[in-house]
Amino acid sequence: MEMPLSDLVLNQKAKVKKISSTDSVLTKKLLSMGVLKGVEVVVTKKSVLGDPIEVSIRGYNLSLRKDEACYIMVEA
Repeated sequence: MEMPLSDLVLNQKAKVKKISSTDSVLTKKLLSMGVLKGVEVVVTKKSVLGDPIEVSIRGYNLSLRKDEACYIMVEA
């Protein structure tokens, strides 16, 4: 089932399926940070209100704003 990365709960693992943003600057930013199709991500931290989100990806921790994470489609 495909869902936005922002919908995952703490410690949930998923694989990146695609980046659905129409903003080419945001897409390039995410790709340069290693958010690529097929890469496994794990939600390691979430703030009380859910923004920002910290994920473990490719051996490092990445903090994303909720509005950025909603464009990353994953499959749990």
